[in-house]
Amino acid sequence: MNTHTGQRDNRRLRAPCEDGAALIEPPLSELAALVEENVRLSVNRSYDFQGRSLVELSAQARAELVGQARRFSAAYRDVDSAATDDAGLIFLAGHQPQLCHPGVWWKNFALDDLARRHGAVAVNLRIDCDTVKDTVIAVPGGSVGKPHVEPVAFDRAESKIPYEERPIVDRALFAGFGGRVAERIAPLVADPLVRQYWPMVLGHAERTGNLGASMADARHELEGCWGLQTLEIPQSWVCESEPFRWFAVHLLAQAERFSRVYNEVVGEYRRAHRIRSVAHPVPDLAVAPPWFEAPLWMWTTDDPRRRRVFVCRHRDRIELADRGALRFELPLAADGDARRAVQRLADLRRDGVKIRSRALITTLWARLALSDLFLHGIGGAKYDQVTDVLIERFFRLQPPGLMVLSATLLLPIPRQPVSEDDARAIQQQLRDLVYHPERYIDGQDVAPTRGLTNPGGLIAEKRRWVDTPPTPQNARRRCRAIRRINEQLQRYVKPQRRRLLALQAETAHALHAASALSRREYAFCLHPEKNFRQFAFHLLHKNA
Repeated sequence: MNTHTGQRDNRRLRAPCEDGAALIEPPLSELAALVEENVRLSVNRSYDFQGRSLVELSAQARAELVGQARRFSAAYRDVDSAATDDAGLIFLAGHQPQLCHPGVWWKNFALDDLARRHGAVAVNLRIDCDTVKDTVIAVPGGSVGKPHVEPVAFDRAESKIPYEERPIVDRALFAGFGGRVAERIAPLVADPLVRQYWPMVLGHAERTGNLGASMADARHELEGCWGLQTLEIPQSWVCESEPFRWFAVHLLAQAERFSRVYNEVVGEYRRAHRIRSVAHPVPDLAVAPPWFEAPLWMWTTDDPRRRRVFVCRHRDRIELADRGALRFELPLAADGDARRAVQRLADLRRDGVKIRSRALITTLWARLALSDLFLHGIGGAKYDQVTDVLIERFFRLQPPGLMVLSATLLLPIPRQPVSEDDARAIQQQLRDLVYHPERYIDGQDVAPTRGLTNPGGLIAEKRRWVDTPPTPQNARRRCRAIRRINEQLQRYVKPQRRRLLALQAETAHALHAASALSRREYAFCLHPEKNFRQFAFHLLHKNA
C-alpha cells in the first residue's frame, strides 16, 4: 500500500474555504494502514551513516526525543508522570513558535487525538531554527459594516535571527500587546482568547526572555489546561543530539553527491509545478568545486545571523566554512568512520558554534528517523514532495507516508449576505444598459419631457437593423447604426444607471467588509475560547 504523497503525485492541496471545514489527507479510515506500513518500512531500512546504521541511529534518536521532550515540557507545565521514555509509536508535527491561525493550531489538537487513538506518543517540534519574520499581527476593528484591519505589534522589528536566539527587545510593547489587541477587536469579538492567553505569555517571558519560547510555552500550557497530552521540544534540541550529528556528518561527507541529487529534484519540482522563481520551493544548493553547499545553517552565539554552510572534502577531513570568517575542520578517517567528526561537532557547540537543519532536512530526519507518522500542513506537504524523492534517490529508501491536515475557522462575526455573484449580476446589468438599453425601456410610453422624445421610433429602428442579416456590403453601416441608436437611448436609462451604480458601490463596500472579516489567517488568539474549543475538539470526530 503506497499512501504517501510523493512528488509524482502532484495533487493540488487547497485549504478549505468553508468555515469550520477541514482537509484531512489521507482519510482517517486509512490511517491505521498507513502507520502499519510506515512501521514495516522502518524495521527493514538498511542504510549506513558513516559507521552507524539507520535502524540503530533511529532507535537512539527516538528514545532521546521522547525523554528530552518530556523533560523540556515538564519545565513549564504538567506532563504525564506515569509515562516512560520507552516509546512505542511516535507521532510528530511541527511549526514555528509564532501566533499562527486556528487551522495551523488545530494540527496540535489532531496530533493529540490521533496519538491517543493509536497508542502513540505525540510530540510537537518547535521549528526554532527559522527566522522571526514578523513581529505584528493583523487585527480587525471598527464595525461589521465598516471594518478596518491594522497591524498590532508585539515587539520591535529587529534583524532577522532565528527564534532560538531571539530575545524580547521592547518589554513594554510586549507587555501591552494583549490589551491593545483586546481593545481593538472588542467591537467585533467581545471575549478574544488573547485576554486569557497573553498574561500566560508574560509569565513565561519572565522565565525565558525569549520571544518565540514565551508564546509557544503559553500556548502549550493552555493546551494542557484543555486536556491535551502532547509533548514539545525545540528543533534546536534535536539538532544537538548525537544521532542527528551522525546524520549531519554524513550529509557533509556526501555534500557533492547530495547537492547534485538535491538540485535535480528541486528542478523537477519546479518544472512539474511550472514555477519560475529560483527561490521556490527552496533555492538550489550552490556548487563551486571543490566547495559544495550543504543543507544546513550555521551561526555563533555571539553573532546569531544564519549562515549557509559550505563543504570542501579532503582525504582525511572535511572543511566547513560560511565563505566568510567562520571556518572549521572535522576529522574523517580514511575508512569513513565518523566518530571523531561527530565529537568535533559537539565540541564546536561548546565553543558557541551551532549547526542546524534547513527546512527539507528537518522533516526528512523527522520522518526517516524520529517518527512513525508525521503530520504536515499544506505548505509543508507540498515541499515534502521534494523530500520524498530525496529519500528515494539519495538514500535509496521508500519514503514513509505522511498525513496532511488543515482547517478553516473564521472569526464569529456576522457578515452581510452578499457575494461575488451579486457584483457580477450588477456589472452584467450595467453592460446591458450600454448594449441593450431597449430591454429597460421597451414598451414604455415616454412622454416628451425636458427635451426627451418618445424612444419608440429609435427602438423600432434598432429592431429593423438587428433583423437585417449582415452582409459584406451593409455590415459596417449596420454596426454603426446600432451603436448610434444605443448611444441615443442612453438618456432614457439614466435612472436605472444611477440606481445600479449606487448598488454597485454598496455591494463593493459590503464585499470589502466581508473579505476583511473572513480572513482565515487571523491569529488564533483573536478567537473566543468557546468557539475555538468547540471547533478543535469536534472537527476530527465529525470527519471520522
